Amino acid sequence: MEDAAELCERRNSPVFTDFLTEAEQAAAAAVMRRVGANYLLYGGYEDAERRMLGVFPPYDEPDGSLFPIDSITAVCRASEKLDHRSVLGTLMAQGIERSCIGDILTENGRCVFFCRNTVTRALLGDIDKMGGTGVKLSEGHEEPLPAAHSFKAITDTVASARLDCLVAALARTGRGEAERLITAGEVMIDSVPCKKVSQTVREGQKITVRGEGKFIIDEIGTMTRKGRRILSARKYC
Repeated sequence: MEDAAELCERRNSPVFTDFLTEAEQAAAAAVMRRVGANYLLYGGYEDAERRMLGVFPPYDEPDGSLFPIDSITAVCRASEKLDHRSVLGTLMAQGIERSCIGDILTENGRCVFFCRNTVTRALLGDIDKMGGTGVKLSEGHEEPLPAAHSFKAITDTVASARLDCLVAALARTGRGEAERLITAGEVMIDSVPCKKVSQTVREGQKITVRGEGKFIIDEIGTMTRKGRRILSARKYC
């Protein structure tokens, strides 16, 4: 990450990494803040999970359209749905590294995936089946994109925005068990392990509790008459 910032400074032009996991993105953001870099994390569409780091000269406005990312649409019969594993397996069987592939979004009859633009031509010319299902690939995609995930809404009340309070609510357990899970390294915030029970959680962050699932914190809102805050969250299904 530091090399990307230094290379951007030397070249006086944007520099981009491959696609990063959420944990890698958190690490990249920390490095960029430390070195004072002008950067953007972007994955081809808003709310992408796998994103590239782009480092820009200080006078430039970071721009997602400059990232070396293409989208590809795979169309199959409307009665069929390509699963994520089959799509990823097919792409990697072409010799494409995982770091060159971004999010994979599927629905009945269609899959849209994002990739580094250097591999687009090879993929379009070589693939006519994914997981045994016949497909036709084309560059680009139509809106709206297939939903990345389905969610279950969660509403509860918490004493505060501390991590142990939220884990207890999300995992439907007591504060003592929540504290045990955290100190045992079973809890992550934005894919980074956190063992600090008093860590403040912000709206928009993702909490993963091993054995319980992954959650998005939408709002830690208004105070109730009993002095507790209303929690709105979503669990990945």
